[in-house]
Amino acid sequence: MKSAPFTAAPAAPSATPYEPKLASVAAVIADATRARMLSYLLAGDYASAGELARAASVTPATASGHLGKLMAAELLVCEQRGRHRYYRLADDEVAHALEAVALIAERRTHTATWANPTRQRLRFARCCYGHLAGQLGVELFSQLLSKEWLAPVSDGYLLTAHGKAALDAMGFAVDGMDQAKPSTPTRVAYRCLDWSERRDHMAGKLPKALLAHCLQQGWLRRHDGERALEVTPLGRKHLAGLLPSVNAL
Repeated sequence: MKSAPFTAAPAAPSATPYEPKLASVAAVIADATRARMLSYLLAGDYASAGELARAASVTPATASGHLGKLMAAELLVCEQRGRHRYYRLADDEVAHALEAVALIAERRTHTATWANPTRQRLRFARCCYGHLAGQLGVELFSQLLSKEWLAPVSDGYLLTAHGKAALDAMGFAVDGMDQAKPSTPTRVAYRCLDWSERRDHMAGKLPKALLAHCLQQGWLRRHDGERALEVTPLGRKHLAGLLPSVNAL
C-alpha cells in the first residue's frame, strides 16, 4: 500500500516591520459609514458628532463607535469646546490619501461620473481641506505659474516678489509669504492631484490663505454641509482678471 505523498504545510507569511501598514488603515476606511464621515470632513472643517452622524445616516450612538475607531487609527483629531467635541481630519496627509483612494476608485468610471449634471457644481469649484479645488482650483494654479507669481523649489513653490505685489494689488493678504523676506525660504504651496480633473491644483499655506480671503470677501460662497463653492457676482468682478473662466458664468 502506497503512502500518500508528503505535502508541506504552507509557510506562514513573514512578519516584517518594514512593510507599510496598509491593511489596518484600509480596514478602517473600508467601512461605508466611516468613509462617509471622512468624505464629509474633506472640506477641512470641524464637525460635531451629530453632524457626522447625519452625514453618515446613522444614530449618534453608532456614530460614536465609528468616531472612536477613526481616532484610534489617527485619521481624525478632536477638539473639546465646552460640552461639545468637534472632529476634523488629522492633517493634510490624510486628506491627500483619501483623495488618492477616490481617484483609484473612479479610474474606469471617471468620465461618466463627472459628466453627471448633479456633480457639475462640485466639479467647477469646491473646498479641498481648506484650499480651492476643481476646475477653478486647477485654473488658479495654472494662472499663478504662467504669470510667474510662483517659483519652484525642491518640495513645492515659493511666492515671488512679483506675485506678492500682484496679489496685494488684488486685495489678497499674503504678508510674510514672498521669497524675498525669509532668510531660509520655505514652500508656501505644493502640487495636489485633483479628484475630478486629474490635474494638479495647489495645496499649502498660500492657497489656504487665498481661499479664506475669497470666502471672507464674499467672492466665493459655500453652503452649509457642502464642499461645492459658488462664485458670487462680486467674485466675478474681482476674480475675472485672475480666473478667466468666471467670465463665462
